[in-house]
Amino acid sequence: MSEDTPAETMEVNAIPNGKGHEPGEEISASAKTPSAEDGENPHRTENTEANLPESQEFLSGMEDKKTTRFTDFEGKTSFGMSVFNLGNAIMGSGILGLAYAMANTGVVLFLVLLTVVAVLSSYSIHLLLKSSGIVGIRAYEQLGYRAFGTPGKMAAGIAITLQNIGAMSSYLYIVKYEFPLVIQAFLKVDKPAGEWYLNGNYLVIIVSIAVILPLALMKQLGYLGYTSGFSLSCMVFFLISVIYKKFNIPCPFVDFSFNSTSSGMNISAMDPGGEVNPSCVPKMANLNSQTAYTIPILAFAFVCHPEVLPIYTELRNATKKKMQHVANISIAVMYSMYFLAALFGYLTFYGEVEAELLHTYSRIDPYDTLILCVRVAVLTAVTLTVPIVLFPVRRAIQQMMFPNKTFNWPRHIAIAFVLLTFINLLVIFAPNILGIFGIIGATSAPCLIFIFPAVFYIRIVPKEEEPLRSVPKILAACFAGIGVLFMIMSLSFIIIDWTSGNSKASTGH
Repeated sequence: MSEDTPAETMEVNAIPNGKGHEPGEEISASAKTPSAEDGENPHRTENTEANLPESQEFLSGMEDKKTTRFTDFEGKTSFGMSVFNLGNAIMGSGILGLAYAMANTGVVLFLVLLTVVAVLSSYSIHLLLKSSGIVGIRAYEQLGYRAFGTPGKMAAGIAITLQNIGAMSSYLYIVKYEFPLVIQAFLKVDKPAGEWYLNGNYLVIIVSIAVILPLALMKQLGYLGYTSGFSLSCMVFFLISVIYKKFNIPCPFVDFSFNSTSSGMNISAMDPGGEVNPSCVPKMANLNSQTAYTIPILAFAFVCHPEVLPIYTELRNATKKKMQHVANISIAVMYSMYFLAALFGYLTFYGEVEAELLHTYSRIDPYDTLILCVRVAVLTAVTLTVPIVLFPVRRAIQQMMFPNKTFNWPRHIAIAFVLLTFINLLVIFAPNILGIFGIIGATSAPCLIFIFPAVFYIRIVPKEEEPLRSVPKILAACFAGIGVLFMIMSLSFIIIDWTSGNSKASTGH
């Protein structure tokens, strides 16, 4: 990565030469001096943000320049790396709560809900890509600007910022509470005496400085493809372990310590009867007081929409069709992982499964080495997701506060540093803030997944091409309606939860 040369050349030429010459890749018109450029090829990783002034320029109706402008920034990230990055953006800590969701919906109903949500997410990405293709903009906030002017841009920017700060806080929250337990179990320390390395607050700061900050300082998302691949392989390890444990734990399981905190402890474990224990029969469909809470958990299981357009920008030889393939593959892989993790987690514990799957394993044996390794893997995956989620927030802040500025290292670093510091302070000093983020998640996630893509699509696609009464626009309007419905549902559950005083509805992404 060269220092500021790309930004400087851009200001002079207004032609960012961020073009990587791969064998067999044609040289576009934007590469005016291919010979000079080839020599500097490794350094010419022009950033997305450096492009933003262009997108502002053609907002003022410079239609003749639109086509050339759109190809100005040439991505270098391969198809596979893009799939890893988007998959990592989708894969949140929510996977730990899916077995609990299945216990409260039943296998068939869960599968139906998960399928519907996956299809809706794919459709939502289709709407985003279609809108961005028509106006030649690859930034969520700029789509908002194109559709509704400054209020649209601010609404999208604020929703992305709140949603992703909420997600990052919940990830670091997991690090704060899980990491000390893992270290404690590995060292077999039964009663911690205040050692610093068993203090979650110190560990969160160490992880943020040593792992997250260096990755968050990367100039482009494409470089995070390797860490995303590693993060996903950690989750695959988690999945394999869950499947293995299913065949390893007898059905009515015996609690390690009989003073379990969970109510309704499985007493039938002592039942010597030869016939199948009724608590060991999976329910195909199950409706109870907790069922309603699982719908928001599932609805937000595929939130990756703020990351779609930055990944699209950096995709090599990007076309709308190619990016839709990236999205569909990522969603399909996550869909199968989600379903298998939920299914085998549920089939291990049935009605006894807890809202956080790994805690249920600890009830059987707190020092189980495999489960400890799984916890480390989940912690690693969660930590490596933070930089991916930080990118769109930084981009949104740049769009809202410095819309016409070219890429600048000091600002790039400062925003990442301030964001991480803020999130660390939240996690350390205001742990109860998660309840508030539940509310934020219930409002910003439906906006980003359902409402904004649909409304932007209706506003941006010209009436000549698709009149308001055309099928695609009516479908988009219905889609926005579903988003409003999800928002009302999630908020009402959280409020009911707060008033009744039990907090089981954790809207996990």
